[in-house]
Amino acid sequence: MAQQHRPTARRIALGHELRELRKQAGLSLLEAAHGLSFSDTKLQRVETGLQDLRSAGDLRKLLSRYGVTDEDEVERLVATQRDAASQEWWTPDATSLKPGMPRFLGIEAAAQEIRAYNPTLILGLLQTEAYARTRHDSAKSIDETTTEFVDQSVRVRMKRKEALTRDDASLRLWAILYEPSLRHIVGNADLMREQYDEIAELAALDNVTVQVLPQAMRGYLFAHNFSIMILGGAMPTTIQVDTAFGTSSISDKHREVGRFSRQFEALSRSALPPEDTPKIMSQLSREITE
Repeated sequence: MAQQHRPTARRIALGHELRELRKQAGLSLLEAAHGLSFSDTKLQRVETGLQDLRSAGDLRKLLSRYGVTDEDEVERLVATQRDAASQEWWTPDATSLKPGMPRFLGIEAAAQEIRAYNPTLILGLLQTEAYARTRHDSAKSIDETTTEFVDQSVRVRMKRKEALTRDDASLRLWAILYEPSLRHIVGNADLMREQYDEIAELAALDNVTVQVLPQAMRGYLFAHNFSIMILGGAMPTTIQVDTAFGTSSISDKHREVGRFSRQFEALSRSALPPEDTPKIMSQLSREITE
């Protein structure tokens, strides 16, 4: 089956290769970019996957400076660069997304596995359209957003969710939901019952694992949403944490990845086993009707 076209994954992979080639050549960013048509700052953004190097000519010159002379290798990297310059599905909406969101979407789309913890609201990748829309509507007056923004945000969220349910779905999700996030009522009882059913159905997929962290548990607890996005291959695992300002903080620093990985492991040990999740969703549905 054909691999899903993922420009951001290509961009991150190409940037990682270019960084390794530069290091092997013993060059600093400033030395590598000297005399070329782009700055060392742009090269740094290219190496971290934040920007693509659109000119094949620039890439060839850079590779020559790094001592890459094998034409087959050069052509492979040029082809990767061409794919990396393609638009993602959210590109038409990029200018109206919250700061940091386009980068997060790109890394999420490149991920092979996501491990996510949500203590206050149901994880976006597990939300129904009705839950997502009601949640955004309730925040309109506070965040001073528009109906158009809500429509766009819900559309993007539902599109992201397709990565879990496509026939060729390769994304694995391991989600830990803190019990208060499930008991917080968004909308009405019918909406929440639909949401509980959706979580149970998604949790039954081979590529989705959902654990519930009981409110009565004793042990380590973390107060903020975070996701660990495992990109696979030589690409760096990346951490995303929601901020109080409605933006995303993103890091692939080894120390941060290690810290959040340990947090996730501790939370997982305190959470109920995945096979209990359908029963918990059913119980929540019954409770909300009483």
